[in-house]
Amino acid sequence: MKEIGYLVKRNSLLFLRERSAVFFSLLSMLIVLALMVIFLGRMNSQTLVDLLSEWGGERDLAADERNAAYLIQLWTLAGILVVNAVTVTLTVTGIMVQDETEKRLAAFYVTPVSRLKLSLGYILSAWLVGTGMCLLTLAAGEGYFALRGYGLLGAGSVLALGGMIALNTFVFATIAYLFALSVHNSSAWSGLLTIVGTLVGFVGGIYLPMDSLSAPVQSALKCLPVLHGASMMREVCTEEAIVETFAGMPQGAGDIFREAMGISVMAGEHKFSLGEQVLILLLYAIIAIVAGAALSRRRKLR
Repeated sequence: MKEIGYLVKRNSLLFLRERSAVFFSLLSMLIVLALMVIFLGRMNSQTLVDLLSEWGGERDLAADERNAAYLIQLWTLAGILVVNAVTVTLTVTGIMVQDETEKRLAAFYVTPVSRLKLSLGYILSAWLVGTGMCLLTLAAGEGYFALRGYGLLGAGSVLALGGMIALNTFVFATIAYLFALSVHNSSAWSGLLTIVGTLVGFVGGIYLPMDSLSAPVQSALKCLPVLHGASMMREVCTEEAIVETFAGMPQGAGDIFREAMGISVMAGEHKFSLGEQVLILLLYAIIAIVAGAALSRRRKLR
């Protein structure tokens, strides 16, 4: 275990010492947050206010606007946590690609340390750094809500989100390692990062609500871990805000909103439970680990 600990420490420090990588990881988080809150968030909250006025009859417009804005911002925060879980783990795993490009990985392979321990060093370092960055994002979001005068998430919700963040970053760290096994130079890895960073918001139903997508696209997204990771975090983040926002509305209005916004994921009439979504994520992690182990044995360095 000492070797794994040294490798995790080494990989984590390599990422954290690269100030530009850390800076741009934080900057991208802030840019996405600003875009979502200022543009898409405002549009979604106004749509929600219009629906509340249409369905609920005479209502307090000022309270609806405030509740809708808070609800959409919580929904946005949950989506950003998943985006970070994907992009940060990919960035940290890029250290493996750098090691191969600069001939360090070949040196590791001739040491007594097994390839399994080397693999765990890359996966666990991506997991730890990704979890830390997501927790920092959560703290920044809570700070923003406090400055705006909104209520903060309860201790139970924060603990649940912490566990979900750890699960998501571990799953995406294993998938990132599997991707890294098929890439042999830094330029190709940068291209992969750009593609994944662009697509992750769409495949998670983060940039566009689920009801804005066609039925075939929705069915495809329900097979991917990003949507289920985002769904479970949205459920925790928005649970109390939905009750408050839809107070006085017809029964079932909140459920319609949950499905439309990807908070609840449905397969026909069946709603995926939290346990089922956790199993889906763990299944992806197991598949990535098994496939990564098989590829690592046959992988040849360039």
